Amino acid sequence: MTLNSMTGFARTEGANDNCTWVWEAKSVNAKGMDARLRLPSGFETLDAVIRDNLKKRFRRGSISISLNVNWHRANSTYQINMETLERFLQAMPEIHKLAPDLHPVTMDGLLAAKGVVESVEHTLGEAEQMAFHEEILQGLNELLTMLERGRQGEGAALGKVLHAQITEVENLCQRAVGLTALLPEMINKRLHEQLADLCATVPALPEERLAQEAAMLMLKADVREELDRLRAHVDAARELMMTDGSIGRQFDFLCQELNREANTLCSKSADVQLTRVGLALKTTIDQMREQVQNIE
Repeated sequence: MTLNSMTGFARTEGANDNCTWVWEAKSVNAKGMDARLRLPSGFETLDAVIRDNLKKRFRRGSISISLNVNWHRANSTYQINMETLERFLQAMPEIHKLAPDLHPVTMDGLLAAKGVVESVEHTLGEAEQMAFHEEILQGLNELLTMLERGRQGEGAALGKVLHAQITEVENLCQRAVGLTALLPEMINKRLHEQLADLCATVPALPEERLAQEAAMLMLKADVREELDRLRAHVDAARELMMTDGSIGRQFDFLCQELNREANTLCSKSADVQLTRVGLALKTTIDQMREQVQNIE
């Protein structure tokens, strides 16, 4: 059985003759699967590939993937548009005739004219770009493998905590069963004490009425069904822990059911010790549910 957490972090680096790159992945808990990508310009075509890989590997979690590329050379350089420059030079005599008082045009002025100096972007050829994308996607595969391992490691730690909490719930249920065995005697004793106080001013009640009152109190205080359901939920939790795959949502629902039974036990309890056990159950179940929020 492999229990996976939804939290994790991974980082990989790569390099070739043209550039270096860094992949980073961060995963946190979420109700479903949510992918958030941050890619540099020119790598937009990788978006669909990344999302497809994430869906194949992960079922739940909010996963952020970022790619940072640093080129060894500048992405753009500048060149002089000789055709535009020649047109400016050819027009200079005519301009001088129209405005003879103007200062002679310098080369700095010509180079500053719009269109004379152009920015040229360096881009990879189609075949070169495909090869580069294939190379960089190998880094993505390594990144996601590392993220999987990280989530599995977190899941293993969560599993130990959950096993201990399930055992604690089971032990508290056993304590509650022992306390409920003493309820009939306790209720009869309490009822007789209350009746003894009334006898001084009120005629004694018939034994039949006394038995009816005791039966009603016993019925109201009967928590055997709640304890049976709690123990059944504990067995279900243990079975779920042995199941491969995404169990987070099922486990969360099971924690809700456990909490509902613990609430009912506390509300029906006619004994202080049993109420304390019920409150301890609620605390342990709440702590367990906090851990379950991180399970895939």
